[in-house]
Parts: sequence; C-alpha cells; structure tokens
Amino acid sequence: MGTTATRGSGPGPARRPRRETGFGRLLHAEWTKFRTVRGWVIGMLLAPALIVGIALLDHSSCGGQVTPGGPIVTGQGCAAPIGPGGQAVTDSYYLVHRSLGRTGTVTARVTALTSAGGPGGLSPWSKAGLIISASTRPGSAYAAMMVTAGHGVRMQYDYTGDITGLAGAVSPAAPRWLRLTRSGDTITGYDSADGVHWTTVGTVHLPGLPATVPAGLFAASPASSRQVSQSITGSSAVGALSLATARFDQVSLGGAVPGTSWTGSSVGGAIPGQGFRQRRGTFTVTGTGDIAPLVPGVSGAGAGGTDAGKTLLGAFAALIAVVVVASMFMTAEYRRGLILATFAASPARGRVLVAKAAVVGGVAFAAGLVGGAVALPLGEALLRSNGNFIMPVTPLTQARLVIGTAAVLAVAAVLALAAGTILRSGAGAITALVVTMVLPYVLATALPVLPAPAADWLLRLTPAAGFAVQQTLVRYPQVVAGYSPQQGYYPLPPWAGFAVLCGFAALAMALAVFSLRSRDA
Repeated sequence: MGTTATRGSGPGPARRPRRETGFGRLLHAEWTKFRTVRGWVIGMLLAPALIVGIALLDHSSCGGQVTPGGPIVTGQGCAAPIGPGGQAVTDSYYLVHRSLGRTGTVTARVTALTSAGGPGGLSPWSKAGLIISASTRPGSAYAAMMVTAGHGVRMQYDYTGDITGLAGAVSPAAPRWLRLTRSGDTITGYDSADGVHWTTVGTVHLPGLPATVPAGLFAASPASSRQVSQSITGSSAVGALSLATARFDQVSLGGAVPGTSWTGSSVGGAIPGQGFRQRRGTFTVTGTGDIAPLVPGVSGAGAGGTDAGKTLLGAFAALIAVVVVASMFMTAEYRRGLILATFAASPARGRVLVAKAAVVGGVAFAAGLVGGAVALPLGEALLRSNGNFIMPVTPLTQARLVIGTAAVLAVAAVLALAAGTILRSGAGAITALVVTMVLPYVLATALPVLPAPAADWLLRLTPAAGFAVQQTLVRYPQVVAGYSPQQGYYPLPPWAGFAVLCGFAALAMALAVFSLRSRDA
C-alpha cells in the first residue's frame, strides 16, 4: 500500500519559529525595561502615596476645635442648606409675608432700593421684590420677581435660575411694578414700567409646593467680600455687612388664606438691622443676606464650605514624581548609550517613542487612578470628622475628579517623555516641565503676586490648564464672589483645560518624533 505524504512532513530544513515583529513585541520590550529599573517603579509608587498622604495630612477644621483623642466641637457656619437641586445654597433674607393658597396673585410697586447702612453698602446684586416660597426654611423651593441695584429686574428661582426683565435701576422717578401668580406648582413672573402694560418675564414649575405657602415682600443684600489671604489650598475672604432697604406700595395679595395678616420673618437667622414698617399702604423692608448658590471660601456668600477637589491636592506633588520618572525613561538610554541598541532592534524610531509613551502614560494613569480613588473618600471623611461641610457633587463629578486626575498625570508623563527626547537631558526635561506646568500652577493658585486676570491667562495658555479637571465650582453670574484660581475656580471648563494639556503633549510628541528621525542616535 502506498504512503500518502503529509504536507510539511518528511525530510527538509527545520522550520524556524515565527518571530513577533509587531508593535506588541515593542510594547512588551519597553514595559520590561521599565519594570526592571527599581528607581522608576519606586517613583511611580510614590505618586499614589503622595496623593493619599497629603489628603490625610489635612486636619483643617471649620469653626471649631479638634482635641486629639477627644470630641470634635463644631463651630458656626460649618454647614449649608441644600436646595431643591441638591446644591449647597445660601438662603438668608428678610421676608414680609402672608399665607397664599393654591391659586393667587401678589403684586407690588417698588419705588426705591437704597443702602440702610453697614460698612458694605449696596452690591450690584442687592435685591428686593416679591417671593413665593415652599416655606421659610432655608433651602426651600421658591420663585421671585425682584429689582436689583445693578442688574435691573430679574426673575430668579430655586437658587440657580435667573431670567432677565426690565433694565435700569429703580427710583421714585422710575418705579417698577412686579407680579407673581401661582397656579398649583406653576409660578409666572411679570414686570411693568407703568402698572398697565405687563410683560411676562418667565414661568417656572416648582414640583411639590404645599397647598399653603408664604408669599410676600423681601429684601436682601449680599455682604461685600474682599480677599485677605491666599495659599496653595485656596483663599479666604471676609465680608462687610450690607443692608438694603426697599420701599413698596400698591401691594395686593389675591388668594390669601383668610384670617392671616402680614408677618415679618428673618429667614436664615435673625440679624440686627432687619425689619419692616407698614404705614398707609406703604411697606419699608430692610434685609441682608442672599438667596443664591453657595460659593465656598467667601464668607459674604453665606456659610462656609469645602469643595471635594481639595482632597486631591496631592496630585500636584505626584505630578513632580511622575515627570521625573517619565523624562528618565528616555534620557537614561541616551546617558548609558543604550539607545543605539534600541534603534538597532526597532529601526522605526517613532514607534519606539509611541511604545515608551504608552508604557509610561499607562503606568502614570494607573498610579493616579489608585491614588485618587483612595484619597477622595478618605479625605472627605477626614474633613467631615473635623466639622467641615463638603460641597455636594454628583457621582459623575466624583468620577471625573478621580479619572481626570489620573489622566492629567498620564498626559504629563507623555509630555515629560517627549521633552526628554527633544532635549536628551533629564535635568533639562524636568526644568522644562517645571517652568511650563508647575510654576504657572503655583503662581496662579498659591502666590498672591499675580492679579486675577494674569492668573487666569496662565491657566488658559499653559499645560497647567489641565488641573481644571479637578474643578467642582460653578460660576454663577448672580453670585457676588471673586471667582479666581485662588478660590479653586479655573477659567476653562474641566475637559477644555485638559484638552489644552493634551494639545501641548501632542505637539511635543510630534517634535520629538521629528527630532528622533532628523538626528543621529
């Protein structure tokens, strides 16, 4: 019987094992280089340790004293009411009210809004007008029609909503008529310059309004704030008391609960100087405070608060450790003469650089992710144990804080690697990153040597813009506050700032590839 030959069988030259020549082999080779150098591994392990360690070193307390081994005595102003949207708010004003049923209308003419004394005077957002609120408890849902000292007539609601009405300041020669109507949970605001021709300013829905709610006249004036100190953890401010007096007449309330009369209440706590007078149909109401979202670090805005991003301040120290390791990942091969062997084994120099970037960026991202995931909850727990109020943020924002911090470290590592490739010097690469990223961050956020506009531009145009991913503060035009990097507010949105950092890294990588291809190893 014949024998059928099998394909590939029989005598012949031995088959050579297939050699892996793809990017995966190159990536594995660079990973092997990284993990076999103890100093680089230690440097990357230091990054999450710094993030967590600095978070745990923050023993600041809010208005109280912390006794080692003893109880925590919490002071005043360490918490804030929470508004309908889950945000922290400041809710303090003087209210003259009656009880309103499920349908009704409150109307009044405002003839004056002036300062009633106090060192702060009026601010542009001193306000007075009509309000319908779920209750007099701070943080309650509300809608208000108001005149302001510097921004004309506004309809504001639930602390963050703001709709523009008639322009111009109020005065006896230029009064403003205001009106609010209620139909169940729907509130509509109107304004008029003559009391005859009315314009609808806005309509809002306040879910769950009780059947009977307080409605009436109010006055409030935010304390003027001035910055007094700055540090790498933020800035502090003090506020000067501001009292506003508004004069109302032609006041009417249709749909009022029978048997109720006008009553004055200091919402948010009694403050000397607040009150009202009623004479011959004219109401004079004096109040202080504000009805707005809370901005931490500004005592004039209300109660104190700490933003969650403060727990990740250690990322700044971790950045330095990551930059040092990333720059050495390339420059060490030049210094030791190993770069020739690397390029001999992998002639595609651009692919070598990309593989190195993937390794060092991936390790930096993992280090930042671990550090942030541990530091955020532990840091918040420590701050709360010391009586601090943490500004509420959504789970999505918490995820952005952790992932964004890790991404900043990763991209900074790639930027340092590219700088080391271009300069072929570890010291030069580290210096370049310090000058372009570390120094702008320090000058913009920690040292009181730059005016706010200059600090803003530094955080717009340098790689330090990437730290915007740690921002939790929102800029509200209707809140009196000096929004600045010293307060933890960045001029670019979180991911826009991160995109600036990525742009620098991409440009540096392109220059590094060009340098590798145009120069001898």
